[in-house]
Formats: sequence, structure tokens, C-alpha cells
Amino acid sequence: MKLIKQTGRNIEKLYNRHLCFRKKHVEEKVRSIIDDVRLNGDDALIKYTSRFDGVKLIPRQLKVAEAEISGAFQDITPDFVADLKTIISNVSTYYKEQLKKPSKVKGYDGVLLKEEIKPLESVGIYIPAGTAPLISSVYMTAVPAIIAGVKRIVIVTPPNKEGRVNPYILAVANLLKVSEIYKLGGAQAIAALALGTKTIPKVDKIVGPGNMYVTEAKRQLFGYVDIDMLAGPTELVVIANRNSNVDYVVADLEAQMEHIGGMSILISTSKQLIQQVRQRIANGGYCIYCKNMDEAVEIANRIAPEHLQIMTTNAVSVAKEIKHAGAIFLGPYSPTALGDYAAGPSHVLPTMGTARFFSGLCLSDFMKTSHVISYSKKALEKVRAPLEKVANLEGLTKHADSVNMRFKL
Repeated sequence: MKLIKQTGRNIEKLYNRHLCFRKKHVEEKVRSIIDDVRLNGDDALIKYTSRFDGVKLIPRQLKVAEAEISGAFQDITPDFVADLKTIISNVSTYYKEQLKKPSKVKGYDGVLLKEEIKPLESVGIYIPAGTAPLISSVYMTAVPAIIAGVKRIVIVTPPNKEGRVNPYILAVANLLKVSEIYKLGGAQAIAALALGTKTIPKVDKIVGPGNMYVTEAKRQLFGYVDIDMLAGPTELVVIANRNSNVDYVVADLEAQMEHIGGMSILISTSKQLIQQVRQRIANGGYCIYCKNMDEAVEIANRIAPEHLQIMTTNAVSVAKEIKHAGAIFLGPYSPTALGDYAAGPSHVLPTMGTARFFSGLCLSDFMKTSHVISYSKKALEKVRAPLEKVANLEGLTKHADSVNMRFKL
């Protein structure tokens, strides 16, 4: 691991890593794919599936057949379903606690104000499967959508060279009763979900992780469709001191770098710990030495990481000072892998410093609100004069007229 100082170009690159993620050639390529899907629909999808996935399909083969979904259970290990049910229970329990009751405000006589909360009608979920199928992303995205009440949930995921979808992805979808699944990946999948084609009806929102082409497609199509966030490569910051278990620290840092492009950063007040870690992790990642825990917290907040593990003896106390992190793991027995797979909260989290203003996937991502306003004539009379003054100041006199009209004899 590379030892870097608290000041200088190297640490500034960490703080501003989002500036390196967008690439002009990716933007141009994605724009071309989106335009092609917009103009040519299914024909464009078939072309790119052949080009990028090496599979020749016809439009009706894009949708995974019910027989293929039910048949997936023949290709999975017998204990998988039991283990999966335990995990899904954890995720479901967490999100059920987020269910929100509509607010209702009664003002003076004749005024009723309230908030109507409704689920989105349709959501598309992108599940990567190019280098490795992200089976966990199925339940980490679909479960909160289901609990929120979304009626139509669509999964898109790249097919393998035989034109089939990973059986474990299909098995998880089947257990969650998600049956609309398409053999489609990359920017073209995002374009299909956002714009719609003859075979694939458009959705209202797209969630789920993906490579830089998928992320760029989400960025360009935001507005045609809602998205969860613009996520880059996964990342982990570990705050540790002389009391931290070096074996645990090394294992967690290495686990994060197992992902393509995954980044691990150790922030420690112990020179000895840093030396031990660097001896055992030769390539990849960064180490930052701090004189005290206040410095460590300040740096962690500036990095605003996707995952933050606090592996000090006073982890709870340190966590109180953390302002920016997608997910915070406390103590020696809460590794990031726990959050990735089984704890409950979704592993779809903000990266590249966007934890300063983005949150991890939550129930509200699958819901929207409408304001409901009801006034009696008497109540409207009470706000008539101030409303008229503001409308006239803005030069919108007909707004005032629309109110005054209701009081003409």
C-alpha cells in the first residue's frame, strides 16, 4: 500500500477522485448508443447484445421465459434457498421499519394540509453479470422496492455466452416474485428502460450498480427517468489504531480490492500498524498516518467514503464525529462484507465522495409524495390580502385575480 501525506497532490486526488471518473470517450460512446436505441429500439438492443455479449438473439428472446426462471433451481445448490431466506428476512425487517405514515396538518378553521405517499409504478433494476454475477444486488434492490409497494419491477442483466442468465440471479428473482427479466446489459439496457422499446416498456426509475458505461447512461438519461445515484468503483476507508486487530484490518482492505477498481484506504494513528499492513499488502490501496483521532476523522470526512469501518476500541464515540459516509461499520466484528451481503441495509451506496450529499438506497427512493391542500372560503379569505401582494410584486396579477374572483358578489 502506498503511504501518502495529509497534504499534497496524492491526497487531493483522493478528495477529488470524482473528477477522474468521467471520460470523454465513454460519454460519446454512450450518447451514440442511447441515440441508436431511441431511433431503432429492439434492433439496436439485438445489435449491441451481439457485439458486447457475443450472443445473437431475436427480440422475443430478450425476455427470460418463465420456464427458464423456474428451471434455474435445478442449477443451484440445495442449501442456497434456505440461506437466502435468512438474508431476505434481514433486509425486509430493516426496510419495514422505514415505512412512513402520511403527515396531516390541520390549520385554522377550514384548512386541511396533508401529504399523500404513493409508491412508484415501475422500477428497473440493473444487475451486473459481466465479470461476476452480483447475486446480492437482486435482493438488495428488489426487497425495498417490494416493501415500498412498487407493482412492476424489471430486472435487466447481461446474458452469458450461451444466451442464458445466471441461475442464481433467476432463483433470487423467483423467490421475490420478480418475473419480468431481460437478457440485456450495458448502456443499451439503461436506454431501453428509460426510453422504452417495442419489447421493453419504459420504467419510472432505474436503480442498481454498474460499470462506467452504465453509470454514464444513467447520467445522460436522468430526466427521462429517475435514478438512484451515479456510483463509481467501490471503496473502503478503515480507521484503526494500535489496539486494532491487524489480521482483521488486512482482510477487510484486501476484500475491498477484490472488486475491479476497488479502493482501500487505511487511516491510522499507529505507525506500527501501518507498517504491518504495508508489509502484508504490497500492491494497491493507501495508508495515511495521523497524530490523533481528530485528524483521522477530519480526513475520513473529507474523503466521504462509500464504506467506513471504525475498528478502534471507542468506535461508537468516533462515529459520532463522522459526517459523511455511505455506511458506517463499528467494531472488529462488523466487516464491510456483512453489509454487502446479509446485515439488512442495501449495499447500493454513494461513492466518489458523493456521500456528502447522497444516501444509500432506502425505502423513500421507491416512493413519491403529493401535497394535498384544501381551504374553505373563510380560510381563503384570511390569506387573500398577503397572497395578492406577493402575486402583484411578481407581476402575476392574474394569480391574484383567480383568488379575488371567488369573492365577487
